Order: sequence, then structure tokens, then C-alpha cells
Amino acid sequence: MKTGEKVLIIDRRGKRYLVTVSDKEFHTDLGVIKLNELLEKDYGDTVTSHKGEEFRILKPDINDIIAKMRRGPQIVHPKDAGIIIAYAGISPGDTVIEAGAGSGALTLFLANAVGPTGRVISYEVREDHAEIARKNVELAGFSNRVMIKLGNIYEGIEEEHADHIVLDLPQPENVLPHAVGVLRPGGYFVAYTPCANQVHRFFQAFQEYKKEFYKPRIIEVLVREQEVKKECMRPKTTMLAHTGYITFLRKL
Repeated sequence: MKTGEKVLIIDRRGKRYLVTVSDKEFHTDLGVIKLNELLEKDYGDTVTSHKGEEFRILKPDINDIIAKMRRGPQIVHPKDAGIIIAYAGISPGDTVIEAGAGSGALTLFLANAVGPTGRVISYEVREDHAEIARKNVELAGFSNRVMIKLGNIYEGIEEEHADHIVLDLPQPENVLPHAVGVLRPGGYFVAYTPCANQVHRFFQAFQEYKKEFYKPRIIEVLVREQEVKKECMRPKTTMLAHTGYITFLRKL
């Protein structure tokens, strides 16, 4: 462990804490942990509180960071972010232009996918949302690969080239005229929209740009977890159902 490193610790109840290695103390209801003791540990080890309670030490992944980040506007769920990254083929080294940063959850998923050699440029019209997103980017340690820009992407895209454009906006059709000249051939234009009427409006506007893109693909992602017991396996009574429609256009 190094000073300043983010570490996940888990108590005997399964409760997770995201802490930073430092000379400070971390207080929980199961006791106080001296965070400088983590300097002597490896992932998989345990650290003990002053009450004798053990906490398992793990390296946090992107989901742990997003679970602990500051929330403002509603986030794009992992089920949708994962499909966006997979279906668009977003890869290390890519440059992604995003708009509608919000709290920055999708921004962090994208930054994790493009890696240290890639770039995510995210447009956000609200200063308060942009500030939340910037702090979450810093929490994740992605400040060197993410730029949060205060600006309205409906009015234009300042960047000259992008491998992909990913939008969480109410009117993604307003970005199509700007995307045509910026998006590289083979890259994806992705629009995340909660309502069916937004998808329909987008497709009406898309007719003018049909020659610029491969045929569209629209999906909805539903997640149903399973409950496994000794004598029975069955679907859980609750599920994460509709959150939004995801439209994929591939540039020709």
C-alpha cells in the first residue's frame, strides 16, 4: 500500500468502506482503524480495529468507487453502462465525447474502459452537476484522462475527432449534425433516453442522416437476479427493469 491509495475494507457483516491510506483514523461502529497500518498490508490481508474487529482489505474496482461516489442527478446504471461499452466496442486508447455528465457515473465507466491512454471529454450545461462529476472523477483517480467541460453540446462539438459519442440527453437528435463531421468511420453514436417518445423523435430526425450511419440498433436492458437456497432456485421477487432505451448508430 502507498500513502494516498484508495483501499476497500469490508467488515464481518459485509459492509464496505472506501478509505484512503493516510496517517488519519477511520471511525466505524465496530471500532477505530489507524489507516497508516494499511502501509504494512497487502490485498487479502486484514486490519484490526481498536475493538478487535477484523476488516478484510481489497483493491477497489470501478463499481466500488461508483457505489461510494457523491450523487446528484440520477446515474446511468451499470447494466446500461456495460452494454454501451460492450456494444460500441469502447476500448483502451479511445477518445470518447460524452454529454450530460450528471454525477459522472457513466463518465467513470467510460474512463475505466479507455484506460490511461484514452480520453473522455464530457459536456455538462450545469455548473453544479459539473462540479459533482469533477469530484467523482478525482475520487476515481481519472483526472488525467477525463475533462469535464461546462458547455452545451447542442450548440456544437469543439473537438475535431472522436472514436465514439455517448449521450445522456433529452434531445440527442440535436447533436447529429455536429457528430457527422467529428465521429470517425466505424465509431458509434450512442443515445441513452428514458422515454419511447424520445426514441421516436430521434428516429424522425435521423432520416436526414441515414446515408451517414449503419442501420440503428435499439435495446433495453432488464436485470433479474436469482435467489438460490438449499432446495430451491427461483427469480427474486424484485428486479431492475426499465431505466432507458439505448440507441446505437455506427458511422459509415
